[in-house]
Amino acid sequence: MTNQIRTKPDKVKARLLEQNRNLFGRLSAASLASRVQAQRMLKSAGELSITEWRVLWDLAEAGPLTVTEMAAIQRTDHALISRAIPGMVRKGYVTTSVSETDRRQSMIALTDFGHEVFQETSVVMSARRAALSRTFSEDEVDTFIELIDRFEAFVEAPLPESPTAKAAT
Repeated sequence: MTNQIRTKPDKVKARLLEQNRNLFGRLSAASLASRVQAQRMLKSAGELSITEWRVLWDLAEAGPLTVTEMAAIQRTDHALISRAIPGMVRKGYVTTSVSETDRRQSMIALTDFGHEVFQETSVVMSARRAALSRTFSEDEVDTFIELIDRFEAFVEAPLPESPTAKAAT
């Protein structure tokens, strides 16, 4: 006969409360929930991935861009965008050409078809942004952005020497 293992509800509740204040976990969970929501909305408007949507949006707003420029705008890894571009070319959303100023870079441009897809999809994504602006005031968004900036600065900066590193020396 085996002993049945049981959870301790009071310890589970205490752990949940503690992790509710864990910024690392909370931001990760919020980011994942945002991606799931965006994917669901994009699926209802067509078959674009989030990366494809953001590429189309950047190109519609800023014109031809390099992958590096889009990665900077989106605050993402340029490899993510680079992997999406060939499929977007095959689908007829974008074209690529060699940059006139730096022949090592490709310029990505929106096609007429890509612009149509963007226009159709932007309706649902604009509705998402409008719903968010009804949830948070402009001042609250500004405060939230300031806090995210501080968090990003923290996670991008080297931490002081850790206690385990001191013990190893």
